[in-house]
Amino acid sequence: MASLGLTLLSPSETFALLGLVVLAILWYLKISGRPSLNLPPGPPPLPLIGNLHLINIKRQDKSFMKLSEKYGPVFTVHLGFQKAVVLAGYKAVKEALLSNADEFVDRPPVPIFYRIQQGKGVFFSSGELWRTTRRFTMSSLRDLGMGKKLMEGRMLEELHYLIELVKSFKGQPFKLRSFNTAPTNITFTLLFGDRFDYADSTFVTLLRLIDEVMILLGSPYLHLFNFYPFLGFFLKPHKMILRKVEEVRVILRKHIQATKETINANYLRSYTDALLFRQQEETNNAASTFHDENILASVLDLVMAGTETTATTLQWSVLLMMKYPEIQRKVQEEIKTVLEQGHLPTLDDKKRLPFSNAVIHEVQRFVTLLPHVPRSTAVDTHFHGYFIPKGMTVIPSLTSVLLDKTQWETPDQFNPNHFLDADGNFVMKEAFLPFSTGRRNCLGESLAKMELFLFFVDLFQRFSFHPPPGSTESDLDTVAVPGFTMRPRAQTTCAVPYE
Repeated sequence: MASLGLTLLSPSETFALLGLVVLAILWYLKISGRPSLNLPPGPPPLPLIGNLHLINIKRQDKSFMKLSEKYGPVFTVHLGFQKAVVLAGYKAVKEALLSNADEFVDRPPVPIFYRIQQGKGVFFSSGELWRTTRRFTMSSLRDLGMGKKLMEGRMLEELHYLIELVKSFKGQPFKLRSFNTAPTNITFTLLFGDRFDYADSTFVTLLRLIDEVMILLGSPYLHLFNFYPFLGFFLKPHKMILRKVEEVRVILRKHIQATKETINANYLRSYTDALLFRQQEETNNAASTFHDENILASVLDLVMAGTETTATTLQWSVLLMMKYPEIQRKVQEEIKTVLEQGHLPTLDDKKRLPFSNAVIHEVQRFVTLLPHVPRSTAVDTHFHGYFIPKGMTVIPSLTSVLLDKTQWETPDQFNPNHFLDADGNFVMKEAFLPFSTGRRNCLGESLAKMELFLFFVDLFQRFSFHPPPGSTESDLDTVAVPGFTMRPRAQTTCAVPYE
C-alpha cells in the first residue's frame, strides 16, 4: 500500500480520518446552501468528490477538452470541494490571457506549490511581490545575454560537450534522458555563472532530484493532496517532494552563501549575483522583496522549471525523429544543403531551414508539454457573460489550444506541415502557445527557442538516431507519462554518424 502513495493507518489514525471526512461532509453541506453565483455552467457536482468521477486524474487536460464539447469553452468544474473555471480552446484562452490579462494574472495557492514556496519566488507568487520579482528577473536575464548573441555563443560551447557525450556511446544504446545535460547546464550557467562537468557530483545530484520531483508531481496521490489538503497526513508523495526539494535547497543555500562572500559589484556573472547585489542595495529598505527567503525561492523556481521544459522537449525531438525516420531524413537533407559539413548552426540559419524549424515547432505542439498552469482572478471579473469572483482558480488549458481542431488541420497527428505554407516557407501560427501567453508567459521562452533550434540542428547534422537493436519504429512509445510536464517514457536511442 505504501508503494502506491498511502501509508498504512493505525486505529487512531483511521478514527482521525473518519472525523475529517465527517467535517468535510458538514462543510460541503454548509457551502451547498449558499446562493449560487453566476458562474459558467458545468457538470453538476456529487457530494465530496465534485466532478472527479468525470476526470482522468492523470490526464486532466484531456478530460477538460471532453467536457468542453458539452459545456463550451468556459465552464466550471468541482475538483473535490474546490471550484475552478476552465478555459478551453484558442479563442477563450487568448481572450482571457491577452485581452483580459490584468484580471487573470494571479496564481492560486495550489497546496503542493504553496508548501514548497510559501507564496514566494517568481512563478507561484502573486501581487506586488510577483510583479517586482518578475520584472527584476526578466531584466537580469536579458543583461546576462538571454536572447542575445552572447548566449548563442555559450550554447554552441555547451553543444560541443553534448556532441562528445553522444559520440562516447559509439553507436550503442543510451538513455534519452542523457539529452537533459546540455539544456540543464545552460540554465545553470545563467543561475550560477559557470557550467558543470557532466560527471560533477553536484550536477548529477541536482539532475536526479529534479527528475524525481517532476515525476512525483504527476502522482495521482499528489493530485489527491491538492484536492483534499486536509488528508495530507495520510498521503506520501507531497512529503517525498518536500524532502527532495529541501535537498535542492541545501545545495542552493551553500552556493548563495559562497556567492555572498565573493560577489563583485562591477562584474555580475549570474542571476544569483544580481539578486544578492540588489539585496545589498536595499539593505535599509524594510519593505524590500529581496530578502533571503525570496532570493532562495526565485533561484529554486528557475532551477526546477527552467531546466525541465527544454530538456524534456529535446528528448521528445529525438524520440519523434526515430518514430518518423522519413521526417528525420528530410531534416538532415535540408541541413546538409544549407550548412557546410561541420559548420555550427547559428540563429541566422533559421530562415534558411524552414522544414527543420517547422519540425521543432511541431514537436512542441504535438507533445503539449505543459498542459496547464493554473491562474486565479486578481479582481472580480466578468467574462463571456459570467461572473468570476476574485481569487477563483482559473485553468487555461494549453493542451486544448495546441490540439484545437479549429486551428490545426490534423491536431492529433505529428505533422510539420502545420507550420509550412504551400511553398514550403515557415509560417508561425497564432495558436502556437506552448509557453503560454500574456503577462505570465514563460520567462525563458526566448532562451528555450534558441536552445532547441541550435541543439536540434547540430545533433541531426552530425547523427542519425535509430531505435535500439531488436526494436523498430513501431515499438517506440510516444504516449506521454504525466509529471509536472508530459514526459516521454524511459527509452533508449542509438546515434550513428550521419554521412
